[in-house]
Amino acid sequence: MRIIRNRPEWSDGAYVPGRTAVAIGNFDGVHLGHQALIARCRELAGAGEDTAVVTFEPLPLAYFRPELAPPRLTTVYRKLELLQALEVDHTWLMRFDTALAALEPQAFVERILVERMRAWHVVIGSDFRFGKDRTGSIELLAYLGEELDFSVNVVPSVMLDGERISSSGIRKMLAAGDFDGAARWLGRPFRMEGRVLRGAGLGRKLGYPTANLAVRAEPSPVTGVLAAWARIGDGPWLPSVTNLGRRPVVDGKETLLEVHFFDFDEDLYGQRLDVQFVAKLRDELDFEGLEALVDQMKQDEAAARDCLAAADVPE
Repeated sequence: MRIIRNRPEWSDGAYVPGRTAVAIGNFDGVHLGHQALIARCRELAGAGEDTAVVTFEPLPLAYFRPELAPPRLTTVYRKLELLQALEVDHTWLMRFDTALAALEPQAFVERILVERMRAWHVVIGSDFRFGKDRTGSIELLAYLGEELDFSVNVVPSVMLDGERISSSGIRKMLAAGDFDGAARWLGRPFRMEGRVLRGAGLGRKLGYPTANLAVRAEPSPVTGVLAAWARIGDGPWLPSVTNLGRRPVVDGKETLLEVHFFDFDEDLYGQRLDVQFVAKLRDELDFEGLEALVDQMKQDEAAARDCLAAADVPE
């Protein structure tokens, strides 16, 4: 997959070699609804055209009102990995900024879809809006398509158990610890990943060494103490108990994902970890001291072991 990033002042000319079937959206989570858009792109493109995605970073709400921005389901890197796995040919990762927010709907279509992405087919969801102040409607897009020679294809919402699949719905499931429900809507288990940081070594001193990952997209959609499978690189999935939060008992300032592997103690600094959550055991708590924390950690490990003993190991 070819990744296109904003160029200085959006350099003139096409960013793709030929006509495309292009989907537009935030694609946070790349859930089943997003996958339906991309599947429609592939159908329309056939053998003679490329598929493309236009997506935005940061997400518009995070730009306008960062204090109201919802938790991200995927980092930008994970989003790109998932789009590549869906065999998208080109992804334009557009920087959402003042200039883009001020672009009138017709200019958005002409400059982005027609001139840069050479759109032959445009694929959107049923709630799509675009341009300055979200004033661009599907009806306007269809009118411009007739004028500028591209088709507009509206993909209906994907429904599951009578509910519309959405990123916001998945966030609610994750916050509630419903990882099975989130996996059904995502079309895959929810995972977090990253490289192991050098920690302060407190967990090791307490008898619970941890591999620590920075949470790159805050706030996190998952918090608390959880039973989880974790994988080092391409190795096997190993059982663990994890803490995702700010560690109030040690006055932590940043959100960390701390993974304690059972019966395993190696230096994992710099290695990639993938973490797949199975069950939320409890919320993150503050304790009066380290002794109380260690007592609770023993209980958490026992609960996580019982939970994972009854769970399937990821493939």
